[in-house]
Amino acid sequence: MNYKTEPLSSSHKKKNFACGKTLLDNYLHTQAKQDMKRKLSVCFILADSQNNVQGYYTLSNSSIQRELLSDEIRNKLPHSYTNLPTTLLGRLAIDNAYKGKGLGATLLIDALKRAYDTSVTSIGSMAVVVDPIDGEAKGFYAKYGFIHLPDSGKMFLPMETISHLFKDAWTE
Repeated sequence: MNYKTEPLSSSHKKKNFACGKTLLDNYLHTQAKQDMKRKLSVCFILADSQNNVQGYYTLSNSSIQRELLSDEIRNKLPHSYTNLPTTLLGRLAIDNAYKGKGLGATLLIDALKRAYDTSVTSIGSMAVVVDPIDGEAKGFYAKYGFIHLPDSGKMFLPMETISHLFKDAWTE
């Protein structure tokens, strides 16, 4: 089955979107379009053939404090950076009607690909960071190799790790 994500537009039917998490539902219904207009984040939509939103995720620039990283990772990075550039995968949600069909993983891979492509061609980013909304979300991201950042509740996946998923796309 083919999947295509695209930035949220007025053609997308988001009114009936319900993932079961009020914060994520309300974000799509009331705030996502405004965040895009303000250039705070971009909301990417996966829609069905009638343009009903099946799922979405958001990406934006962010940073993490150097001291939150393990010594192993920190020692590979320049000492002059106190904050390291990252890509924030701020939200990821699947409509209840489409849960259990692998769309969460599909959207995650799409987000990682976008983040990786941007890090290679446009804007430096050493990792993708998430801030899981609850234990279920933490488990989802942990399943895909995201690492907990101490004292923050956030998790990250180094771009070096992500590059192994997409290395053929950028080999020279």
